[in-house]
Amino acid sequence: MYDVVVVGAGPAGSRFARSAAERGWDVLALESGEIGLPLACSGHVSLDVWEFVPESARAELLQNEIYGARFHLGGADSPAHPFYKDEVVSNAIDRVELDRTLADCAREAGADVRAGHTVTRIEEFADRVEVRANGPDGVETFTARLVCGADGPRSKVRTAVGLPEPEELLHGVLGFSDEVDDDDFVDVHLTVPRFFAWRIPRQEAGVEYGLAVAPGDDAPGRFEALVDDYGVEIDRRCSGAIPIGPPDRTVGRRSFLVGDAAGQTKPFTGGGILYGMRAADVAAREIDPERPASLHAYEHAWRSELGGEQTLGAAIRAGYSLPRPIQRAGMRALSGEIGVHMDRPTSLFSRAQLRAMLSWD
Repeated sequence: MYDVVVVGAGPAGSRFARSAAERGWDVLALESGEIGLPLACSGHVSLDVWEFVPESARAELLQNEIYGARFHLGGADSPAHPFYKDEVVSNAIDRVELDRTLADCAREAGADVRAGHTVTRIEEFADRVEVRANGPDGVETFTARLVCGADGPRSKVRTAVGLPEPEELLHGVLGFSDEVDDDDFVDVHLTVPRFFAWRIPRQEAGVEYGLAVAPGDDAPGRFEALVDDYGVEIDRRCSGAIPIGPPDRTVGRRSFLVGDAAGQTKPFTGGGILYGMRAADVAAREIDPERPASLHAYEHAWRSELGGEQTLGAAIRAGYSLPRPIQRAGMRALSGEIGVHMDRPTSLFSRAQLRAMLSWD
């Protein structure tokens, strides 16, 4: 019997598998297809990502260093309102290789990570969980003390054990052109209702374009309008759901969720790589596989870790829907040098941000 079966080997699942294995757990992680594919989200992350991968992987993963963002209230030719630092703010990374690197780290820590295993059934019992999967050798059933749902916004684990869904699922679309662009700013367009569109330069790796919309909106049509506005051809594109707002519960009797499955994302960007990995470390620290009651300690601890940031992030997102005159006035007043950390909205109230504001002309 395993201590835990992890369903999903994306950043949150692989990070949990690694952290749990390092604590002596017997861990099995299952990924439905090839690890890292299909690509379903952006790879624009804060510098905190390097705390989770070996230093030796940095050169292969890093695609560009970003110093700030230009915010637009219109299209490609509209006036820009820059927000920046005099040092690197964030990085554009190879998102597929990040998944593979994190899975390799989990294996090196002792976790059994298997690709090509599609989970079809999860059942909780009083003394165990059973996870059935279709793999290269046919149907297999794995028994464990616990199951971890790290299988994304439309989590099979969440559905199977009866946990509630995130508050909202946005529809995200992104694609890549073959432009070579070594610009060190991203562009953000507040032209999509309730969210935004973006352009991220990745040097020789091309340029990423993307946006997210509320359910029922025309994501493909809005994406085509975005790339037409920039006058580019897209040779690779993908789409996926983006969960916003965690569900009321993320733990069951012998089950728990991490990452997108748990809605552990930033409400103002939809990004969940760093939040999911931070929550995965919390899970490995707080949960005892021989004491299912400890799942509730994880529930409390991850919300304490991320809840304040998510609440303030939701308030920031509300600003995307303010009337244009208010947005325009706010952009003029606040653009310039910043001291804000892109994963921590509470840093709006930090000394670094105060110093940046006092330096404005």
